[in-house]
Amino acid sequence: MKRHAGWLGGERIAVVDFETTGMGPNSGARATEVGVVVLEGGEIVDRFASLMFTGVPVPPFIERLTGISNAMLEDAPGAREVMEAVHERTQGCPMVAHNAGFDRGFWVAEMQRAGVDASQTPFICTVKLARRLYPDALNHKLGGLAGWLNLPDQGRAHRALADALTTAHLLQHMGLSLREQLREPLGGAPLHAGLLDRLQNLPAQRWPTAARASSSQLAKSLQAALPV
Repeated sequence: MKRHAGWLGGERIAVVDFETTGMGPNSGARATEVGVVVLEGGEIVDRFASLMFTGVPVPPFIERLTGISNAMLEDAPGAREVMEAVHERTQGCPMVAHNAGFDRGFWVAEMQRAGVDASQTPFICTVKLARRLYPDALNHKLGGLAGWLNLPDQGRAHRALADALTTAHLLQHMGLSLREQLREPLGGAPLHAGLLDRLQNLPAQRWPTAARASSSQLAKSLQAALPV
């Protein structure tokens, strides 16, 4: 059995991370790099990363944080080209990000510039889940959780693919924790993005009820899909 068995078979979930010129697109900031990791059935099946040129300069403090310089971006592909490639890999996938409010803003803005309306894409936030699932962690920053949970080291933080891979490993670890914590209410039913989306907005004490409802709903859906 695969270590991360227990996820809904065939469901693809995409983890995304952006490096940017600032805190949000509403203040004129743009993405400088995107990293995407796709999981299917809980296993990593694809990864993609690229710098992206937008013409918006990188402030010195951001360059020191990420190591991404204006000179590096001069020869990078344009943002539209990069986001079109990302869209091809992630179309139809629920998205996951660590501190999803930040990455979702750039996801919607950069996709819109590429001609894609991504405003209704569901986003699952591993910060929200971690605060409920691991209340004893020293902090819920990505690096802090990676060290606390002994996740695989992906190298330099604040680069898009490294952070996306760390978030993907965090999601896999959360899957193990959730299946253990919710073993009885799940009753053997698999984890899936819809359940995580519900859990991130509920206090942990309401998770068993949500898991039972998810298990029942999934069973009805599978029963309805059977040939008569």
